[in-house]
Amino acid sequence: MSAWTTPSIENQVCKLSDVRMRGQFVRRQTSDRGFPRITSSSSMDAQGDLSAIENQVHKLIDDLRSDFIEGQRSATSEIRLLAKHNMESRIVLANCGAINLLVGLLHSPDAKIQENAVTALLNLSISDNNRIAIVNADAVDPLIHVLETGNPEAKENSAATLSSLLVIKENKVRVGRSGAVKPLVDLLVSGTPQGKKDAAIALFYLSILHENKGRIVQADAVKQLVKLMDPALGMTDKAVAVLANLAMIPEGRTAIWETRGIRALVEVVELGSPRGKENAAAALLQLCTNSNRYCSLVLKEGAVPPLATLSQSGTPRAREKAQALISYFRSLRHGNSLS
Repeated sequence: MSAWTTPSIENQVCKLSDVRMRGQFVRRQTSDRGFPRITSSSSMDAQGDLSAIENQVHKLIDDLRSDFIEGQRSATSEIRLLAKHNMESRIVLANCGAINLLVGLLHSPDAKIQENAVTALLNLSISDNNRIAIVNADAVDPLIHVLETGNPEAKENSAATLSSLLVIKENKVRVGRSGAVKPLVDLLVSGTPQGKKDAAIALFYLSILHENKGRIVQADAVKQLVKLMDPALGMTDKAVAVLANLAMIPEGRTAIWETRGIRALVEVVELGSPRGKENAAAALLQLCTNSNRYCSLVLKEGAVPPLATLSQSGTPRAREKAQALISYFRSLRHGNSLS
């Protein structure tokens, strides 16, 4: 039984609560174009129109509960937009029980309903309170179902929704143990460009938690992440950020070596963005300080000149990692312990 109960539309009036909004990350959905705007943003933002929003939400909730595909399709598309454009609407939708109903529709056999439902949840998840409500509505397994069965946009928005939920620390455990890792790695392989980015972000959040690192490595993520370091794909920073976390465990370091990731990391130290260089240096530091074999490979790839440059001109964290690596190289050579 979900800890988040759905208020009765007939017996309970939805009340606007004070939800603190944070992280306006929701992106424009290309398929939203052509959908009618529900009402003007100026009127929706006015406190005097709150009752109009509530009346509109009541009608949409009733349509979500109906057994008619067309009604559900229309209601989910309108809720998708309503949740996208207005903070008050997100609060009213959540308080009127939309979250539980949308979660149920993630299993809809109708692809458009499923896509609209997951995108609506993504838009609702901007709020911290709604992130908690979505997880409490047992949404994780249905979101994984969308990752596995949805159309391309539904899959990418499911990954983005999981990323949003993973901002909350407790959800990293729950999602990591739920079986989400493999379909996220599959999305790295076969998803749209946006889907791959969303999957990488979700995997980054998961990889922060130690117990998830091994799951990600076992799902063969490292090979895909190394491939995505190709600058032409525009995913280098995201891929390197995940690899820096995975390099903290032995299995991750082994996988990076086996997939020729060391060369790719050295190239990022030399040619990457400031954030990319920072995370690549952090990954190399983990590799070198845990294995002389890996350290020798890093040196053979010509890492010292770009590390020397980074130690002087990188971000504070990048300078710290680069300086630590250079000092480590010197200590090994001084002790003649580097083969």
